[in-house]
Amino acid sequence: MEIMKEYWPFLVPLILAEFVLMVTALVHVLRHPNYKFGSRALWIPVVLFVQILGPIVYFVFGRGDDA
Repeated sequence: MEIMKEYWPFLVPLILAEFVLMVTALVHVLRHPNYKFGSRALWIPVVLFVQILGPIVYFVFGRGDDA
């Protein structure tokens, strides 16, 4: 458990950034019907289950022009 204390200053901001990015991407997926690639059924699991990269991939490749 001592080793975890060493990594907390790095892990806490990373976990918070991941959570904020995931929530932001999920809200956008649910509010906007148009996507550059794929559909809502594709993007929801990607955003939720592909940790940090899922929301980033959505914002780069999936978000439509109406944002």
